[in-house]
Formats: sequence, structure tokens, C-alpha cells
Amino acid sequence: MSAVMGVFKLRIGVVITFTALAGLAISPGASLSGLQLLVLALSVLVSSASAGAFNQYYEHASDRLMSRTRGRPFVTGQIEHRPLWLSIIGGLLLVSVAAAWWALNAWSALFVFLGAFFYAIVYTVWLKRRTWLNIVFGGLAGSWAVLAGAAAADPRLGAAPLALAVVLFLWTPPHFWSLAIAFRDDYAAAGVPMLPVVVGDRRAAKTIFYSTLVLVAASFVPSAYGLGAVYLVGAALGGALFIAKAWRLAADPQRRTAMACFHASLAQLTLLLLAAIVDSQLMR
Repeated sequence: MSAVMGVFKLRIGVVITFTALAGLAISPGASLSGLQLLVLALSVLVSSASAGAFNQYYEHASDRLMSRTRGRPFVTGQIEHRPLWLSIIGGLLLVSVAAAWWALNAWSALFVFLGAFFYAIVYTVWLKRRTWLNIVFGGLAGSWAVLAGAAAADPRLGAAPLALAVVLFLWTPPHFWSLAIAFRDDYAAAGVPMLPVVVGDRRAAKTIFYSTLVLVAASFVPSAYGLGAVYLVGAALGGALFIAKAWRLAADPQRRTAMACFHASLAQLTLLLLAAIVDSQLMR
């Protein structure tokens, strides 16, 4: 059972689902029924899971070259690498998109689909081995989830969820590049041109720092479109933590500081999304 859970990358799926719920919370549209809320959460979670499973299915050969991924079920043989998995993955995506269309609307369903498509196809198949920009565009998966949640309330997307979608787009590169510094040798061995492999740890760390500054500045923009003091406090606290860890990484690029920056990015995103939900739902 744990092997199956690992194939679907459910921890990532939970984060993606959280972003969709934040998009819903800050949208000025109509409230969802309990059933609609459940369908939104499950459709985003299942579509993300299908994309995560496809990523592991497609990458099973190169995963064995990396210490971080060589324990994955398709690599170890805990789960047999068979074409049947493609049918399962495609079926899960189809069900999630159809459920969103049925319970919510076509726009929300489209954004649910795009989140999975960008991670599975744009990132994994098209870009991962071709360019260091792979995670920049592949990271749109989180942005589409924000819009899926917002469109569930109102397909006419408001400025606040659009601004939050931009924040998610800007968040992914410094988040993932921090991890890539920690595992640069793995990516080099697997032939994946992550930024630290292409330009070295020191230049990559400086890029992370400047990217984090841009991200934190952008994270304050939603406050111009209705989010208030609680959101500002969350954005400020999370942003300060991420900037501090990115500064230390830029000053001393090594595995320890890279992982500290990676974990700070997760804390920053959690604070930001929680603050957005609390501000929009409990402070009005």
C-alpha cells in the first residue's frame, strides 16, 4: 500500500489541493455546496496524483541513477512497470476532469486538466531533459490549481486569484532549484539540465536569492485586491524567512543551506496560503 501511495506523490498532491482551496477562498464568487467542495478537492488531488504517477512511470529508467529517487516503486520492482499503468493514470485523470465538469463548470475542469498536463507532459516529457527552464514552465501546475479553485466559484476570474496564481508561478523555481543544488550530482548523473548543473551552485544560489526577492514582492500584490492584514502578516513572515534562507544559501552554497532554503520555501507557501484563507473567510 505504501508503494502505491508513493507512486502517486500524494504529499505533492495535498499541497496542490491546498492551493486550489486558497484560490476558491479568495474568489468573490458564489459559495460551493459541501458536495462541490469535496469534488473540487478530490478532482485536484486525483489529477495531481495521476500526473505524479505518470512522472514516475516515464522516469523509471533515470530514477535509478539518482540517490533521491532510486527507491521509488517502479525502480525497485515493488510495482511492475507495465503499460496497464498508463491506462490507470489516464483513467484517473479523465474521472477527475469529468467530475469537476459535472459538479463545478467547464472552466474549473479545464484548469484541473491543465495542472496535470503541464506537470506530466510539458515538464516531464517536453522540457525536463532539454532546458534549465524546465521547472519554470512545469511549475505552472500550482498556478492552474489556484485558477481551478477560483473558477469553481466564478469562471470570470478575479484579480486576487490571478495574482495568487502568479505568486505560485514565481514560487516554484526557487523552491525546486534549492533542492536541485542539494542533489546536483544526481541530476548531472541522470543528464537532467537543472540550473545548478548548467551554471554551477554559486550562480544558481544567487539566482534563487533574486528570484525569491521577486516572489516575495509579488506575494504582496493580492493585498491590493481585497486581502487584508492577516494576509499581509502571513506574506511578510513567510517572505522574511524565505529571503533569510536564500541569502544564506547565496553566501554559502552547499547541501545544508540548500535544504534549509527548500524547507523555508515550503513554510513560506504554507503561511501564505493559510493567511489567504483565514483573511478571506474569517476576517470579513
